[in-house]
Amino acid sequence: MLTFAGILLAMFLGSLDQTIVSTALPRIVADLHGLDRFTWVATAYLVASTTLVPIYGKLADTYSRRTIEVTAVCIFLTGSMLCGLAGEFGTLPILGDGMSQLIIFRGIQGVGGAGLFALAFIIIADLFPPSERGKYQGFTGAVFGTSSVLGPFMGGLLTDHGTNLIPGVAGWRLVFYVNLPLGALALWFILTQMPALRPRGGRKHLDYPSALLLIGGLVPLMIALQLNKAVYGWLSPVTLTFLAVSLVALSLFVVRSLGCENPVLHFGLFKNRVFRSANVALFLLGGAFLGIVIFEPLFMVNVVGVSATRAGVSLIPLSLGVVLGSMIAGQMVSRFGHYKYWMLGGGLVVMASLSFLATMPLDVSYHQVLLYLGLCGIGLGPIMPLYTLAIQNSIEPQFLGQATSASQFFRQIGGAISAAVLGTVLTASLAQVLPPSEISSPTASPTAHSEVRSAISEGPTVPTSPTTNSPEVRAAFSHAISRIYFCTIFLVAAGWIATLFVPELPLRKSHMVRHPALVELKPGTRS
Repeated sequence: MLTFAGILLAMFLGSLDQTIVSTALPRIVADLHGLDRFTWVATAYLVASTTLVPIYGKLADTYSRRTIEVTAVCIFLTGSMLCGLAGEFGTLPILGDGMSQLIIFRGIQGVGGAGLFALAFIIIADLFPPSERGKYQGFTGAVFGTSSVLGPFMGGLLTDHGTNLIPGVAGWRLVFYVNLPLGALALWFILTQMPALRPRGGRKHLDYPSALLLIGGLVPLMIALQLNKAVYGWLSPVTLTFLAVSLVALSLFVVRSLGCENPVLHFGLFKNRVFRSANVALFLLGGAFLGIVIFEPLFMVNVVGVSATRAGVSLIPLSLGVVLGSMIAGQMVSRFGHYKYWMLGGGLVVMASLSFLATMPLDVSYHQVLLYLGLCGIGLGPIMPLYTLAIQNSIEPQFLGQATSASQFFRQIGGAISAAVLGTVLTASLAQVLPPSEISSPTASPTAHSEVRSAISEGPTVPTSPTTNSPEVRAAFSHAISRIYFCTIFLVAAGWIATLFVPELPLRKSHMVRHPALVELKPGTRS
């Protein structure tokens, strides 16, 4: 349990850092004079944290889990310290000015952050057998929900009043420094309480060519998705070049993986129906989740007309619903052993709540939106941890790291692709009825694609004051965001259909007992 506490604390750090920076960004931009590059503060973290998730999974199957977890925490804390120091010593050789330094250091943070998320689910699977794992994985939902509520609040508090705590230090720097004492506590738990958790099935060295090809394919893909489509459209030479490089590198990665003995991701895992179907569902549902989180504050500010603070507060029912749903589902699955019913039931609740969000009239009340978001959170709560549980229960222990990190990766990459596409839908919908000046004006909304890019990694960014939009502008945003929520319903419906194909295997009561339905994959054999 002490190991479990340390893992949750480490995961809390990574989760908190995704939202705590959002409210500090305006002050950071003012101090470091980097308005033209502010979205890359989010993009650098997102690219690194998404790209390296599969690598961490393979490393966890190769080396001691404790060693990899400690390494990830140390990298994350180093990145946090460097982010806090960005610009303190002026322009530096190679690193550039303060804003360039912050972007680079955020990338370092993302390298560590990828491990915090991937290793958390892997180590929890090591600590508890599948029959008991559900109730403990429910706590991960509580961690995410709590951090999403505390993050923006702590970020604003430290930014506005941090100088009073430590004279001479800009408040926004404390947003990064706050990770250091929490990280030190997590390290103490891990180093003193966590067993080594060495991989089963013998150690096989990482195939570095396949790892490099995977990174070389995912980095340009993520950059292409994050580019401002108002400047670099989907058919622009820059975007197409990044996508072409990604396609070539990922194709070579697949060829290399199928021909080598120890690939980053064993493609034989896709023979497993649970692994295959659950990851398709996670890809779709991850996109739906980000669609809800990113665009709801835009609706609250530009249609309901509330302040940024109240728009941020409106996400609290969603977070609390996720906490409640994940905790209840985890306990029930551990007690009765049936996880598929909760996955399907959660999807139905999400679709019902999205139908309410998609049909909100212009005069919808603030509290009505809170109710719909709370229902949506309750439906989302059981979804993410239970898909991971189903995958872990269906694969052999020696492939636990790869399979678990793959589930996290497909969820994240689905969210990134969905956010980019839905951002284009928003821009196109607004452009049909509004002139460009209305779409990008600060009283209406920041540029849609900047919203999307920053919201993925930093939490939604909204205007700093209530809007007084004309009825035409309010109607345009209402129509555009309703269209986005209708698209999101189809994403959830497709994920629900994919869930129907997930076989429900009895939850194993031991780490080592194999279910007869499992596909046997031997380490060291070709995919």
